[in-house]
Amino acid sequence: MATESQPRAHKAGAFDIRLIIALLIGVYGVILTVMGIGFTSDEDIKKAADVNINLWAGIGMLVVAALFVTWALVRPLVVPAETESDDTTAVAGE
Repeated sequence: MATESQPRAHKAGAFDIRLIIALLIGVYGVILTVMGIGFTSDEDIKKAADVNINLWAGIGMLVVAALFVTWALVRPLVVPAETESDDTTAVAGE
């Protein structure tokens, strides 16, 4: 148990880079999915070898974003209570 003299370690929370990446990929995934469902013409699908590429790319990006969020929740980053400076390691190493 940590006392007043020993600060406690805490989780990175919203500053975890995996959550920021998941947010960016997720936003693009939602945009592509909506574009693929509602705004892709038959002519556009014909150009893409009869594949609604916006829809499939959007779904793929949403899956990747969900994997990043799951990864961040299952294995959270723990920020150490204290950080060592170069001076501290040099004295400890002598």
